[in-house]
Amino acid sequence: MNDKVTALLSISQAGPVLHVGINRPAKRNALNDDAILALEACFTHIPDEVRVVILHGIGDHFSAGLDLSEITERDTTEGLMHSRMWHRCFEHIQFGKVPVIAVLKGAVIGGGLELACAAHIRIAEEGTFYALPEGQRGIFVGGGGSVRLPRLIGVARMADMMLTGRTYGAAEGVNLGFSQYLVKAGEGLAKAEELAARMAGNAPLTTFAVMQALPRIAEADPNIGLLMESLMATIATSSAEAKSRVRAFLDKKAEKVGIK
Repeated sequence: MNDKVTALLSISQAGPVLHVGINRPAKRNALNDDAILALEACFTHIPDEVRVVILHGIGDHFSAGLDLSEITERDTTEGLMHSRMWHRCFEHIQFGKVPVIAVLKGAVIGGGLELACAAHIRIAEEGTFYALPEGQRGIFVGGGGSVRLPRLIGVARMADMMLTGRTYGAAEGVNLGFSQYLVKAGEGLAKAEELAARMAGNAPLTTFAVMQALPRIAEADPNIGLLMESLMATIATSSAEAKSRVRAFLDKKAEKVGIK
């Protein structure tokens, strides 16, 4: 990683798990151009031995979104290219090499919420709150939020947030689809590490199918989706690792679901 990446991100690795922390606490981890480019560089060059990434914010907040101090300096063309840069970065997160767990706390606002939506699993600590203040700022989401967030919470709810400034808290959020897990304040990273340990042990081909095929199947015409599912299932079950894991289960050498 270059100096600019390491200055804006706190990166550490523990075995197959890579921790990536957005490191602008004085700005509530607001995302400027350099931060987006640092995230893109990080997720483009994930070490081969890494199986899961835990994404979080340094300090009290995950991310307060776009750093508005930069927006007034762009013309129309620059604004378009800026949005596409965010799209490119978040695409590397959602459809990258490994699954990403986002640990949410404090502000998850605007572009910060768009970033969280690109992760595969979201854990919210108590005290987390979600907002889309773009309507009050005279702007529109530009980091993929209009595509990803409605699939989690619905178009009407997102429109309400943008038109009225409505916010949601962590407890509401886990029921509405903003996150899959809710934990006490300060326990997000521990929960993420627990989940990462489970995920790191999955067969790589199955992880690939869940990350790359599943979202595309869900969005496809049903007939195409079913064909894609059949092809992916055939490829996965034909692998040597799948055969070995199924044999271990049949020989009662593998842990059963729901039994610790």
